[in-house]
Amino acid sequence: MDTSSPSPSRKREGSYVTDALIASDIDAYLHSHAHKSLLRFITCGSVDDGKSTLIGRLLYDSKTIFEDQLEALEADSKRVGTQGQNIDFALLVDGLAAEREQGITIDVAYRFFSTEKRKFIVADTPGHEQYTRNMVTGASTADLAVILIDARKGVLTQTRRHSYLCHLIGIRHLVLAVNKMDLVGYDQPTYDAIVADYAAFAESIGIAAFTALPISGFAGDNITTLSPNTPWYAGPTLIEHLETVPLEVEAEQAKPFRMAVQWVNRPNLDFRGFAGMIASGRVAPGDKIRVLPSGRTSSIERIVTADGDLPHAVAGQSVTLTFADEIDCSRGDVIAAAGSPPQTADQFEATIVWMAEEPLLPGRALWLKSATRTVSATVQAPKHAVDVNTMAKLSVKTLGLNDIGVAEVYTDRDIAFEPYADGHDSINKELGGFILIDKITNATVAAGMINFALRRSQNVHWQAIDITREAHARIKGQNPKLLWFTGLSGSGKSTIANLVEKKLHALGRHSFLLDGDNIRHGLNKDLDFSDAGRIENIRRVGEVAKLMTDAGLIVLTAFISPFRVERALVRNMLPAGEFIEVFVDTPLDVAEARDVKGLYAKARSGTLKNFTGIDSPYEAPVTPEIRIDTTRESPEAAAERIVEHVMGVWSYDL
Repeated sequence: MDTSSPSPSRKREGSYVTDALIASDIDAYLHSHAHKSLLRFITCGSVDDGKSTLIGRLLYDSKTIFEDQLEALEADSKRVGTQGQNIDFALLVDGLAAEREQGITIDVAYRFFSTEKRKFIVADTPGHEQYTRNMVTGASTADLAVILIDARKGVLTQTRRHSYLCHLIGIRHLVLAVNKMDLVGYDQPTYDAIVADYAAFAESIGIAAFTALPISGFAGDNITTLSPNTPWYAGPTLIEHLETVPLEVEAEQAKPFRMAVQWVNRPNLDFRGFAGMIASGRVAPGDKIRVLPSGRTSSIERIVTADGDLPHAVAGQSVTLTFADEIDCSRGDVIAAAGSPPQTADQFEATIVWMAEEPLLPGRALWLKSATRTVSATVQAPKHAVDVNTMAKLSVKTLGLNDIGVAEVYTDRDIAFEPYADGHDSINKELGGFILIDKITNATVAAGMINFALRRSQNVHWQAIDITREAHARIKGQNPKLLWFTGLSGSGKSTIANLVEKKLHALGRHSFLLDGDNIRHGLNKDLDFSDAGRIENIRRVGEVAKLMTDAGLIVLTAFISPFRVERALVRNMLPAGEFIEVFVDTPLDVAEARDVKGLYAKARSGTLKNFTGIDSPYEAPVTPEIRIDTTRESPEAAAERIVEHVMGVWSYDL
């Protein structure tokens, strides 16, 4: 083996020696690591509490720094370090140029290290309030949190903030590391006062227990060995505690069996298996199971892996399950113990951490991803937001970047779920947590935790009706359609829609026109013209239009409907081919010149707010079924072309 390549090493004077097993038998070294348990943890706390320095010290003391890294660290410490000529361990973690220049942590940094007993993945999370979303991201997969406190400063606002977030996300193993004890002369009364102050706060937010340690990340006190500078401390070192703390996966194995299906394994006609990672419990051939949300039951026939069938499998293992019966099961479904399945619902109360620059628009359709299932969902106006500095509940209409609030979430179909926190100090991350994704940008905009299903979700069921929508359409002798006219105010939507309905009526077709202004007089008179109000306006109209097409009608709607995602929401309510988007494409200057209702003049003068095209955006259709250019085509000609489309003969444009 070429020992000239970089390797984990101890300092060249003799205090930093290579792990002998790496040099002599790399296979044995890797084998020893493969069978160690893995603990994921984060460091968090206020700015300059020493999070990055502590991780750097852990990497250094665990012999996971390569020789070239050590040389670069020594050079960087002299050039941009904050410890004079001494090694600045924070530079091992703060890799971004902006982090090194400012001496702060901006993004989450993940580092791996190991000891003789356990492997670790540690996430260094930012202390600044503006990077709360980064901290939440790092904490979402952690089993333990090390909350650092500067011994000179005591418990600060960000200490409380991060402690609350860790507790909210479900981290039940907390370590209070009172850092920089060397800067207060290792004074025990100072340490005791900080621990007592934190204990009072922790109890107030429901933290039942935590482990406190006096440390110095820079000097190494009580990190890997007990320090002679703190003879009054008799607890474990930080590494000892990290090596022995119970893992979450061990607790998960005692819960009922749950596995979200990630992939249907169908290599040939003779095999169909359902692959995924077991989230909780254990399973064996012969066990009775239930597939959710359908509720179909069967039993396990085989547990298949690449290395052969298993007699049983437990939480944390990735397997392929086969059933004794041919029942429907697909990606996103949850396979559970038949006798203790999770709940299913489509309406929840949830705690939401908003992570996007743009604020929440209540009612806007988003993708909700829970376990392996993705569904369409809407978030209602928040019940309240939480001031994590004071724990006060605030009345708000929306959520902004880094805000945390409680709101109702509606999905377009049932999902299998469990409350994120079940009230028994147990956390269900797999089926209790979710993320929200913007349908246009595919950006993750929020993380959420399900509190409980709304009672009405459990009590309201679909009523079977004997007369189907096909029967309604057949008796009318027509195919149901929804002609969705969209365009700027003054574009001519209502004029053209009215002409289309007159022509359809003359042909003996059964139709109905829903006009934007008319709907605002009745059904939607309670809604304003804010973005949230417009979104709810379109959602309600879409639901009414769907009921009308169920009755076999040809429905026409004339609404500005400025947002693509809401128009797509209505399209997805209907069977394929029934939604016809008619884009009345009139330039803003032409529509404003018409200004039949005088609305543009009011908007320009500032007396009319949130007016589409002036101070509120209009998102034009990208691929409408029909485009009408009112500068080139008369309303009569446009109406004739639309009717031809409905009757089966049409052209897209002039």
